[in-house]
Amino acid sequence: MIYPTSRAVFLIALGAPIAAVLAAVIPSLWAIGLAWAVMLLILLALDGLVAAKVSNVDLASPGQTEIGEPLQFNIKADFAGMMLPRTVQGNLGVDERLSETGRVELNLAREGASNNQLTGQAATTPTRRGIGEIGKLWLRWTGPLGLAWRQTEKESDKSVSVLPNISAVRSPTVQMFLRDSVFGLLARKFRGEGSEFEALTEYQPGMDRRSIDWKGSARHSKLLAKEYDTERNNQIVFALDCGSAMCEPIDGLPRIDRAVSAALLTAYITLKSGDKTSLFSFAAKPELSTPFLSNSRNFFRLQQDAATIDYRHQESNYTLALSALQNRLKRRSLIIVFTDFTDPTAADLMLEAAGRLIDKHLVLFVVLEDKELATVIGKPPETSADVTRAVTAQSLLDQKKLVVTRLQHMGIDVIEGAHDVVGTRLINSYLKIKRRGQL
Repeated sequence: MIYPTSRAVFLIALGAPIAAVLAAVIPSLWAIGLAWAVMLLILLALDGLVAAKVSNVDLASPGQTEIGEPLQFNIKADFAGMMLPRTVQGNLGVDERLSETGRVELNLAREGASNNQLTGQAATTPTRRGIGEIGKLWLRWTGPLGLAWRQTEKESDKSVSVLPNISAVRSPTVQMFLRDSVFGLLARKFRGEGSEFEALTEYQPGMDRRSIDWKGSARHSKLLAKEYDTERNNQIVFALDCGSAMCEPIDGLPRIDRAVSAALLTAYITLKSGDKTSLFSFAAKPELSTPFLSNSRNFFRLQQDAATIDYRHQESNYTLALSALQNRLKRRSLIIVFTDFTDPTAADLMLEAAGRLIDKHLVLFVVLEDKELATVIGKPPETSADVTRAVTAQSLLDQKKLVVTRLQHMGIDVIEGAHDVVGTRLINSYLKIKRRGQL
C-alpha cells in the first residue's frame, strides 16, 4: 500500500497559493500550479514504487508474563531492493490485557550499513490477567524522496498468558528467610513454639521464660525448658473477593491483582512450611475452589489457578460464598479473606457470615489501604467540589474503620496496609499463628 507523507501533502498544497499569485500577476501562467501538482503526484508514485519491499517479517514474543511486569516483543524485517529504508515505523495491535490503548508503537533500524535486515523492540506492561491476543503488525517506511509511505501488514496468531505477579516470591528477602529450611528426603523434626510437647532441653539465654519447666528443673538441679513440635499439615485457605469493589485500581493495577500477589507470596511460605494450601474466589457466587495442595513443587499450579480468577463487576455475596466455604471445610482451618468494604449493608452481611466461621475456624481479614482517599482528604480544598470530595472520602474511610473495629471486637484479626507491604505483614501474622499453635 502506498500513500502520501505529510511532506508531499504540504508541497502539493503549496502549489495553490503560488498558482494564485502567478495568475494574478500574469494570468497566462495559471497552469504552472496545475503542473506543479501533477509533477509532485508523479514523483510521489515513483517514490513509492522505488521504495524497498518487505520479503519477510518475524515477530517473537514470550509465551507468558506476569501482570505489572514489562513485556517485550522482538521484530525483524527483511527488505529487498536498492533503496533500503534507514528506519521503519510500526504499530502492533494487542489485546487490552496487554495494553490499555490496544496497540504498541515500535521502530526498526538497521544494525549495519550493508545489512538488509531491520530489527526493533516493542515494550508494554500488561494490566489484566488472562490470555492476551496479539493482532496485526503494521510497518511503514518512506521512499528515498520522503514523499510516499509504503505500508505492509502481517496477521499474527500468537498470544501471551498474563499470570499473577510473583516477583516478591523471588526476592532475596524471602529466599533468605527460607535458606535454613530443609525439605528433602531426610526425615527431620521441626521444633518450635507449637502445642505438642517434644522434649526437655537445657535453658539457653534468649528462650521464652514461659517455656521453663520448673518441676523438671528442680528434679534435675538445672534450668530446663520445654520444646514443642511445630505443627504441620494445617489447612490454609485464601479466600479472594473478585467483586466490583476489588476491581478498582490501586497504583495502576486492580485491587484483586494486588491481593492475588500477596496471597501467592504467603502461599509460597505456607507450602514451604508443610501446610496444605487452597485458593477460593467469589463474587455474586462462589467461583474458583482449588483442592488443598502441599509441597512447594505445586506452587506453580497455584499460580496457574490464580490466573483464572476473573474480574466480576457485580456485588459480592458474602453469605453465599462463606457458607459454601464453611460446608467444604471438614477440619479447623486458617481462612484468609481478601476483600474491601464499600457498602454498609454488604458489610453487615459479611460480619454475620464471618461470625459463623469463627466458631470452628481461625479467620483473618486482609484490607488494602486506599491511598487515593487519603490523598483527597489531605489535599487543601480550593473549590466547593474539593470540599465535597474530601467529606465523601472521609465518610468512606470512617465506614471502613467502623467495620474493621467490629471485626476486631469479634476476635478476628485484620491486616490493613499498602499493597507493597501487606504481603510481608500477612506472612508475619501467619508465622505468629504458627508459633502460638492457634491452629
